[in-house]
Amino acid sequence: MSILAWIVLGLIAGFIASKIVNKTGKGLLLDIILGIVGAVVGGFIFSAFGASGVTGFNLYSIIVAVIGAIVVLVVYHAIRR
Repeated sequence: MSILAWIVLGLIAGFIASKIVNKTGKGLLLDIILGIVGAVVGGFIFSAFGASGVTGFNLYSIIVAVIGAIVVLVVYHAIRR
């Protein structure tokens, strides 16, 4: 995937995960960063269980990235408290 696709995927995943975890967004830049990190973490988690990780800019990849971003946000909130 191109850098622009990773940024867009990260923005979408970070925004959705922020709305799921704490009902508010973290801001555009932090949502993008959390989403991109979440995509990497989600890909690692899915690969560990035998499924494919982020495969491109599609619905499956967004779901993987959102699940990873939720994990990252939960850890982020646990560390901040």
